Amino acid sequence: MVKVARVLVAVASVLTLGVPALSGTAVAAPPSAATSGALPGSGVVAAPVRVAVTDDGDVGYREIGSGPPLLLIMGLGGTMDNWSASFVAALAAKHKVVVFDNAGVGKTAGIATPLTITGMADQTSALISALHLGPTSVLGWSMGGMIAQALAVLHPSQVSRLVLAATQAGTGKATAPAAAAAAAASSDNPSVVLSVLFPASASAAAQLYVLSVLRYQPFYTVPPKVKAEQGTAIDDWFAGRDAAGREVASVKVPTLVADGTEDALDPVSNDRQLAGLIKGAQLALYPGAGHAFWFQDERGFLARLGTFLG
Repeated sequence: MVKVARVLVAVASVLTLGVPALSGTAVAAPPSAATSGALPGSGVVAAPVRVAVTDDGDVGYREIGSGPPLLLIMGLGGTMDNWSASFVAALAAKHKVVVFDNAGVGKTAGIATPLTITGMADQTSALISALHLGPTSVLGWSMGGMIAQALAVLHPSQVSRLVLAATQAGTGKATAPAAAAAAAASSDNPSVVLSVLFPASASAAAQLYVLSVLRYQPFYTVPPKVKAEQGTAIDDWFAGRDAAGREVASVKVPTLVADGTEDALDPVSNDRQLAGLIKGAQLALYPGAGHAFWFQDERGFLARLGTFLG
């Protein structure tokens, strides 16, 4: 799995130095404060980080837009600022979008150890309750998709619709990423790690993604200890050791499973398996897209989300 925050710190250094970052192609400097106001999603970047006092500790979050609630759950090593502002802004045109930090990240309190996907799902449930969101559409990416599954299993009344992006079932039967992809994901070289998020044909999208994330200030990362704990939680989910993961077939809400066909960290067979476990689940595969398909084919995925969320 990809340690997104560490990657972005490294890429930020590359951008600051003005050194080519991807495939020998120079990357433009991050937008300045003077120009970023004219870019899509400026209202998202400017939205204040708030703190919700929940029954499972404080949770840092942003809330943008109005309408039916939509909660976005980030993956391994990522913060709420790893959602591109343009993506969040498009969703906020018709929804009250809530993005937040997982346990032990940013302003969000840690929870009991060992950290588990179920524990993070319970804290997410506490956030939904504290914000009085009621039944909520939930979109989870990668590890966030695991948390979303556990939330739907353990707290079904809080989930109205479920979008599982580039993620796996926790039955113990999902296919692990190839060794080369796993090694690339752990690399300290930002261009190598970005090559796992985005296929080689999408280097321009990779550059734009980095620039979109760097718009958020101040930039912060996930503590190394928390990233390691997240990795262990994911391993337990993959192995079927998290009880909620073994119960994904009990999910009854409308579900969309989505991924790119070139996702090096999540083979398409996992997407088909996951969609097959949830009765009536829809499957959307984006040709040529990778693990970050939702950004690489943002327009197509947003259109599908609009139809699915209604």
